Amino acid sequence: MTRAETKERNRRALLDAAFQVVSRDGYRAKLDEIAERAGLTTGAVYSLFGSKGGLVAALVTDHLRPHYEEIERAMPAEMDLLEAVEAFARYYRRSSDAPDALSALSLQITLLDMALHDSELGSQLATSVRAQESRLIALFTGRSHNGNIVTSHQAQRLVTALRALFVGLTQGVLLGLAEGADEQYFADTACALASSATLLDQDADAAVKLARPGPDGVVE
Repeated sequence: MTRAETKERNRRALLDAAFQVVSRDGYRAKLDEIAERAGLTTGAVYSLFGSKGGLVAALVTDHLRPHYEEIERAMPAEMDLLEAVEAFARYYRRSSDAPDALSALSLQITLLDMALHDSELGSQLATSVRAQESRLIALFTGRSHNGNIVTSHQAQRLVTALRALFVGLTQGVLLGLAEGADEQYFADTACALASSATLLDQDADAAVKLARPGPDGVVE
């Protein structure tokens, strides 16, 4: 096995061990236990990730990456905005039925708890999540909607709102608090949100205000 292969094997072992320990213990997770589960030393954690925070941030990226890759495949470029939003919503709802859905929810709650107890770690986690969300923003940017093209700024506002919507709905589904929230419900709710002028037409609204005539009939 080459040096690069050994490094990747150790990295994978630490991420898998971290998922188990962090999901169970949250901010109380111990590096020595994570390293022991991976068959390595704590020195390997610092060598590969720099710190406990670096390991946890990498865990978030590792957890989210396959989901974003599947979302990209579900939203081909030829879809307009609402078609893409619907495909995104349906994917998100199906993920609630996945075998690891409860484990994923547990990890989300645990990571939030960790961020609240450690501001530095919270900053690292936010950076990791934002890096992944930038992929979503790029996916929505440039799509057609009501005869216009979605800007990056509009896509960012939409992604923020959709993430909040889906996280809340998914938690409701998994906890039995969102009866009737099937794929169609997710899709209808997300498309209604995406059609909101407050999300998608802000730039246009600002332009209209700038060009609106004043009381004397002169364009301001």
